[in-house]
Amino acid sequence: MIELRNVRKRFGRQVVLDGVDFVVQEGETVALLGPSGTGKSVLLKHIIGLLKPDSGDVLVDGLSVPSLQRQELADLRKKIGYAFQTGALFDSSSVFENIHLGIADDTKYRDAAFSRERVAECLRLVNLPEDVARLMPIQLSGGMRKRVGIARAIAGRPKYLLYDEPTSGLDPVNADVMDGLIENLQKELHATSVVVSHDVRGSFRVADRIALLHQGRIRAVGTPEEFMAAKDEVVREFLERDFQVAEMER
Repeated sequence: MIELRNVRKRFGRQVVLDGVDFVVQEGETVALLGPSGTGKSVLLKHIIGLLKPDSGDVLVDGLSVPSLQRQELADLRKKIGYAFQTGALFDSSSVFENIHLGIADDTKYRDAAFSRERVAECLRLVNLPEDVARLMPIQLSGGMRKRVGIARAIAGRPKYLLYDEPTSGLDPVNADVMDGLIENLQKELHATSVVVSHDVRGSFRVADRIALLHQGRIRAVGTPEEFMAAKDEVVREFLERDFQVAEMER
């Protein structure tokens, strides 16, 4: 389980998280929505320990992430796959080498036969042909880079998956493909996932529950059906704006 308890974070005078309470139960997928710049990615980075809260606590598997020592944090991160917004691939390394880095177990990482099989399997899971492994990141489209980033995130068979804006920058067709990919990965991997997004339609497709981050706090949480029926003015405004944008993109 992932839990944030009254988490606060500011950068200079800018308050980004202002008392966030957020829970992700074992095995579920929660989509964290909100306009750009509202702190969604900042929240995600607290879960993996890339950022520490100014106050409050972040718990993963009952462990207080901000309190973990270096090795303890490294051990926890082996359970967490993080798919960065742009893929965050190493441009000087091949696709194979990028995905290979995601294998958390040292013994398996050094096993050449296992590594070849695991990289091929991860490429299959993200719907990319095996021969993509020999390419360099510069040879990939933006959508392919995102898929390779996800392949690296799942290479270590993580218990938790964190997606940072997986459909950002993609056209509607490729965004739908990415949503389908996330949906299928959840069925195959049974991971506990957080999907940071501003895309309401896609989030409704992939998530068990939806949370809206607004002005540094979780404004609303519920199933997609509960979200659609919400009377909260902020929720209604966010939904209507997203659907209007989606219609303009068609």
